[in-house]
Amino acid sequence: MLRRWRGTAAGLCCTLLLAAGCSAGAAAATGRYTGQSVEVVGSWTGAEQANFERVLRAFGDQTGARVRYTSGGSDLSVLVSSRLGSGNPPDVAMIPQPGVLAQYAASGAAKPVTGAVAAAVRANFSPQWQQLGTVGGQLYGVYFKAANKSVIWYRADAFAAAGVGPPATLDELTEVSQTLVDSGTPAMTVPGADGWPLTDWFENVYLQLAGPQRYDQLAAHELPWTDPTVVEALRTMGRYWAAPQFLQGGPKVALQTTFTRSVADVFGARPTSAMLYEADFVTTEIAKLGVYRVGSGARHFAWPSLAGTGHMVVAGGDAAVAFTDRPVTMDLMAYLASPEAAAIMAGRGGFLSVNRNLDTAVYPDATTRELAETLLHAETLRFDLSDMTPRSFGGGNGASMWRLLQAYLAAPASDPAVVAARLEDAAAKAYGAA
Repeated sequence: MLRRWRGTAAGLCCTLLLAAGCSAGAAAATGRYTGQSVEVVGSWTGAEQANFERVLRAFGDQTGARVRYTSGGSDLSVLVSSRLGSGNPPDVAMIPQPGVLAQYAASGAAKPVTGAVAAAVRANFSPQWQQLGTVGGQLYGVYFKAANKSVIWYRADAFAAAGVGPPATLDELTEVSQTLVDSGTPAMTVPGADGWPLTDWFENVYLQLAGPQRYDQLAAHELPWTDPTVVEALRTMGRYWAAPQFLQGGPKVALQTTFTRSVADVFGARPTSAMLYEADFVTTEIAKLGVYRVGSGARHFAWPSLAGTGHMVVAGGDAAVAFTDRPVTMDLMAYLASPEAAAIMAGRGGFLSVNRNLDTAVYPDATTRELAETLLHAETLRFDLSDMTPRSFGGGNGASMWRLLQAYLAAPASDPAVVAARLEDAAAKAYGAA
């Protein structure tokens, strides 16, 4: 059972000694921060915001602090930068891009974390997730939320009608897609209007084709985007996108399809295709539609591998980053690194944690539990490549990688070497300005 977190001293005790329990006598003074306010900004809205606010209320109840959440929506970086520029930084921001985190750290705006926060992170997160929050050897980020981005969702009834099962390899994905089309159902809905899902497509194909070492080199721009492995990954994507009826409505309709619309196209009352690629958070949208049940009518399989490559996972996540170093801020950061804080959101669904001391039994269903455990135990795991890059290239609305992949989706039969050259030109400019 997870015990209550009670401030710096007791919170650190519970974090480090979770397996053995934490003595009730170790409780720090409840109400230590009575009368103090602390603000967290993030991109979450709707149910996700409401669930996170429960986490913040729990911290407030145990410390007396007034915790306020401000949503920046899809323009979170704009909000944070504006607040920094006006001399009114938020205390904590939930940053989804390690590349942006690195820029804030380099400028001195983000505050390094030490002491109880660093100890909690070391106790509860694997070295890989610790490293993702580290810049120049100093810890800045606490990965409160994670995402499994190597998942394809499908309608069980469409697969049954076509007589196919989940594919294990990219070649099998093509075969299954063709069989679905032959049975009268477009294979895949692609939400090209939003841009970011296309970067996720590329990252999964590239990790499988080029391997983790080149993936890391490309993320750091130590490998040019004109490398033959990039061209081949683009060619693989283009071949699938250009195949007749593989994409619901073809590339033109895909470019007009938002992420929310794409979920309805597969799992709504009048489904128009059989599959959708995107991360675990698809389950939240499926549940809102109320037509197909996750785990039965709506199922998933891992992103198909190349023969012999094994299971590789692309992950995303939101890191808590401090922009003030007040004691209340740092105690909040330590709390967000605790299993208790993660359990509040995990129990309500639509959330994955990579806190290795969180009991996965708290997840509300077997599907979410499986996806979370995949993140914890993947043979090969890499963070979302576009989020590792400078924001102007891959990390926000209008970013170059988003726009160039949308242009490629519009004409998937075009020369992938030309697309790669355009990506390299944009990357060189973005990394040079970073």
